[in-house]
Amino acid sequence: MSETSIGKIVKVAGPVVVAENMVGARMYDVVRVGKEHLIGEIVELHGTRASIQVYEDTVGVGPGEDVVNTGAPLSVELGPGLISSIYDGIQRPLDQLTELQGDYIQRGSEVPGLKRDTKWHFKPTIENGTKVSHGDIIGEVQESTLMLHKIMVPFGVSGTVEGLKEGDYTVEEIIGNVTGDNKSKTELKLMQKWPVRSPRSFKNRLAPHEVLVTGQRVIDTFFPISKGGTACVPGPFGTGKTVVQHQLAKWVDADVVVYVGCGERGNEMTDVLKEFPELLDPHSGEPLMKRVVMFANTSDMPVAAREASVYTGITIAEYFRDMGYSVAIMADSTSRWAEAMREISTRLEEMPAEEGYPAYLGARIASFYERAGRVICQGSPDREGALSIIGAVSPPGGDLSDSVVQATLHVVKVFWSLQGRLAQQRHFPAIDWLTSYSFYKQYLPGCFKDAQQGEEMATMSQEAMNLLEQEAALIEIVRLVGSESISAKDRLALQAAKSIREDYLHQNAFHKIDTFTSVEKQFEMLKAILYFYKQALTAIDNGMETDQLFAMEAWDDIARASYVDEENIAEIAAIRDKIDEQIKAASIA
Repeated sequence: MSETSIGKIVKVAGPVVVAENMVGARMYDVVRVGKEHLIGEIVELHGTRASIQVYEDTVGVGPGEDVVNTGAPLSVELGPGLISSIYDGIQRPLDQLTELQGDYIQRGSEVPGLKRDTKWHFKPTIENGTKVSHGDIIGEVQESTLMLHKIMVPFGVSGTVEGLKEGDYTVEEIIGNVTGDNKSKTELKLMQKWPVRSPRSFKNRLAPHEVLVTGQRVIDTFFPISKGGTACVPGPFGTGKTVVQHQLAKWVDADVVVYVGCGERGNEMTDVLKEFPELLDPHSGEPLMKRVVMFANTSDMPVAAREASVYTGITIAEYFRDMGYSVAIMADSTSRWAEAMREISTRLEEMPAEEGYPAYLGARIASFYERAGRVICQGSPDREGALSIIGAVSPPGGDLSDSVVQATLHVVKVFWSLQGRLAQQRHFPAIDWLTSYSFYKQYLPGCFKDAQQGEEMATMSQEAMNLLEQEAALIEIVRLVGSESISAKDRLALQAAKSIREDYLHQNAFHKIDTFTSVEKQFEMLKAILYFYKQALTAIDNGMETDQLFAMEAWDDIARASYVDEENIAEIAAIRDKIDEQIKAASIA
């Protein structure tokens, strides 16, 4: 990067530094601030006077020190080596920083995002002499046992490819070149760069058509998210937003997972950093980290870097999407991101809007979620990629009228409403089935190999939700007059709804079997509950007492179904036969 100008600091206000004489500076140019060369980004310009948000602590920085403009926007390095990496908010690898500097990041640290000394085996997938343009796949690198990294022609490059050769290369070594129509040559490397605030281009955006299976029963059955969809998880403190995000990151059915810890507590990020390397991918049996990229930007890190971490994460997610993969990004939490925007805006003396947030809050949140989607990628061969975004929101006091929540709900299609009362009852995930919603439920049948089974699952999902709504309508009556005052069928509906809540919707994230449930197992579990309910209705019509039905052992079998191993799903299907036998025996008696 070429240095275009050197300015002088005239004002320091926390993470915001004002410099004069920034000739030729542009919005979002990266600069180096002060004697320690702190990393910053220009966020406001008035002539040659620039306001800079600094991604590091500005203690000790004073007026008169130099500000060097690099002339380039904040960009990330894209190439082999991303998978299994753990970065801070501006793509500095934390493991390398620990080795070089210890437990605390020193100011002005410059460590590249991709290791320069690692050799990757590159295998070309096209012949020399082939005409290429940006986005075309020219070769492959086996980055991990789970990830085949596809090397693409950088944006803005087109022409005839020459000199491609199989071999071992670092990310900086030349693997070939492209000769344009004007005879100019562009060197090709395993690595390319992309400005984080600019969405990566694609050919066409497609409508969603497939559910992203998460293994979480309340989500997959009632409020699914599609591949390429958007979801938000708002809730008050202690309701399990972070645990839900962790669960999705662990078990979601995506080729690549990008986890962004944005402004979260250090102990929560520590749990993630310790757990993930030990987890096995349920789909392959390989270590989960072989398809994960992580960003750890805790609450004690500089506020400006928190604002940048979300853009850094989404850009890397788009890069893997452009290879033709299904990618899921977890942002925990966008409220901390919005708070960082508010602090920077206040330091810039911008006119505040509602609750002190900047007027552009809604636009920033919308532009972030709009980077999700199912798309036809640029280049050849033709390929389809999907990027799903799941953002946690932490409204003060759990107030869903908070500006960040409302701005998010305007653009997302799935709302998982976490409720404090459910968390206090130790019901986890604490997703409220009465206030949550999803606009992707019509794609649920596509999860199943058997189309008829898929349609049946969609029907059962609606039947179960009707029972839960019926329970909500009856519960106040029961509190006032007691369950004996309502009809036998209503008492049965309450019992069935209770079973759905406690045996199906409740899921133990820390149990090795219950933590993940396949859609096939979900089908059998829900079918057993609804089958008992329907058979019991018939038995009541034939004169059987509800006390006899409630005392049957089959309810216990249903309660234990969540702990049945995936290989033994037939045991859950067999519960239906037990139900028939027990009802028949009770009717004879």
